[in-house]
Formats: sequence, C-alpha cells, structure tokens
Amino acid sequence: MRQVTTPREEQPLPTAVTSTEGEALAIEVLQLRARNEQLERALVSRAVIDQARGMVMALAPCSSHRAWGLLVEVSQHCNVKLRDVAAVLVATTNDETLPAPIQQELRRALRRLRTEVRR
Repeated sequence: MRQVTTPREEQPLPTAVTSTEGEALAIEVLQLRARNEQLERALVSRAVIDQARGMVMALAPCSSHRAWGLLVEVSQHCNVKLRDVAAVLVATTNDETLPAPIQQELRRALRRLRTEVRR
C-alpha cells in the first residue's frame, strides 16, 4: 500500500531563522495581533449596534435599513461614534439615562421618521 503525503510534509522544515527573517516574522506577528484585536472590537461593536437597531425598530416600527439610517443620523448630528450611540441606547435597558444631546437628537429623528411614515 502506497502512503500519500501532503505537499507540506514533503517540504523540509527550516532549521534556523536569520535575524532579518526573525524581525520580519516578529513584525508580522505584531500586525496580525493588532488586526485580530481590531476584528474582535468590531464584532463586539456590531452586536451592540444590532441590538440598538432592534430597539429603534421596536420604538418606531420601521425596517432594519431605516433603523440603521436613524442611528447614523443621530451619530452624525451629535458628533458621536455610531458604536457609542448604540451603547448608550442599549444601556437604557439597565436603567441608565441617555445623554441629553443624544436623547434630543433621537427624539428629533424619531419624529422625522414618523412624519415620513404618515406621508
């Protein structure tokens, strides 16, 4: 019976790494770690934004797309990152209050949305 090997098994393993190769590998590892951290933060932010989107959809019956747009509007008008707007909105489920500027802008955006729906 013939044994099948993968291309990886056929390649000889390096026995030593030169200093420039080691430096390049270290830089690559640092870059990959930074990218991994960014992706982890993005996943957490996305979950909070999706929760806030659901809350907007419940407050003012609208589509997911329109709820996203409303959150973006609030974010832009308040000059606050979208993930931060979403986080403070979701925090209201734990009896925390919305910061006044976000609360005012959210009310305005909900009023505009309701006006659009009535037309």
